[in-house]
Amino acid sequence: MDKYVITISRQFGALGRTIAQKMAAELGIEFYDRDIVEHTAKRMGLPVSEISKEEERAGGFFAERRYPLGMGPVSMQEELFQVQTNIIRDFASKESCIIVGRCGDYCLRDMERVLDIYVYAPIEKRVENCISILGMDEKTARGMIQDVDKARENYRRKYCKDIAGIFDNRDICIDSGKFGAGTSADILCKIARSVFD
Repeated sequence: MDKYVITISRQFGALGRTIAQKMAAELGIEFYDRDIVEHTAKRMGLPVSEISKEEERAGGFFAERRYPLGMGPVSMQEELFQVQTNIIRDFASKESCIIVGRCGDYCLRDMERVLDIYVYAPIEKRVENCISILGMDEKTARGMIQDVDKARENYRRKYCKDIAGIFDNRDICIDSGKFGAGTSADILCKIARSVFD
């Protein structure tokens, strides 16, 4: 089979990362998530913690910490996004793989043999996942869902201007609350095989 790439974007608590891991295992391909952050930090000469915070805050971290007077953050932000885009494209050009988050669908929008997936779930199911899997209390779970979803939405709007909507540029959207992580992964693997075989 020729090389292909699957991108997975997700709502916080919808088990998108878990689904991606299961798919990678079933399809026998690489899975990239935190690896992208680590490679970005290495290329930019910054701690992984700074890159991680910056991703979720869509500009707030560098703007507040590095440029308290509001000077210079735009170029730093653009550099961060460009470095991550290059890393994602490097991974995609080398082998079949799954890219989780980081606007992978946008970064690879001009490549062929890419399947873009969006994983979502009802809020109550996501709260339940945060409590049972991540060990959060309900108040923390609801706060995290709201904050992380908003940060991801802001990040996407900032850097993916022509496909900024949540459902823009998605080939498949799946409700993990209805199917669960295992069945969702199975369904998506069957679709991937039918598209790429």
